[in-house]
Amino acid sequence: MDNKKIIIIIGIILLIIIAGVIIVMLTSVQYEKIDITPNGTTIEVPANQTKYNGNVEGAKIWNWNNGILVTYNSHEDQSIIKVSELGFNTLNNLIKNGERQDIDGFTCYVINADQLLEIHIFDIIKVNYNGKFYCIPLSNETTHDNIIICCNDKNMAVHMAKSVQYKNVFPEKTDTLSTVKNMTGNLQSKANDYANNTNLSKIKSTIEEETGVKLDDAKNKIEQYTGKLPV
Repeated sequence: MDNKKIIIIIGIILLIIIAGVIIVMLTSVQYEKIDITPNGTTIEVPANQTKYNGNVEGAKIWNWNNGILVTYNSHEDQSIIKVSELGFNTLNNLIKNGERQDIDGFTCYVINADQLLEIHIFDIIKVNYNGKFYCIPLSNETTHDNIIICCNDKNMAVHMAKSVQYKNVFPEKTDTLSTVKNMTGNLQSKANDYANNTNLSKIKSTIEEETGVKLDDAKNKIEQYTGKLPV
């Protein structure tokens, strides 16, 4: 075989390799990093096609050509009645009714897209998804992030799940309800002691210390409006 033929063969091989590289580059998914919480937890999403749809009473929603990302952080949600937490939990429960698969260490659930879009928090998205969706729910107790990734490409879903980097940016909240319940229980106990005439001066002092309210001052102010109280 002469040199000319060898050069032609090598040229053809190189063209095939170059064409293959170009096809892979054009068909492979490119990703970009976004913040789930401001300066906090991040995730990689399909680049140049992922759209942020907004915050629905605390739940954040993104979507792209063939998928949806929903996140909810209980410490970022400042509302007293956690409407989005209820919607998020409903979505989470719906997903877990799907066919379970374990993929690369992640639990994935397969559901129909029309089921997914029945959840009311997706009302702001104008899409027409169909077919099977691979959904991966994630949660982190330290950062309080709850994440649901759903798309019709399970490799994409797994890539996104692997890309999550958790970072806590919200201070710990005190459990107000528990505090109130505990205080109520303590005051009830003190009231019972009061009713039983047990060490009244000590009870009075304890209640004033715990509540920060001087009972005699409160009594005098109330009497201005109601008359003398039998205390």
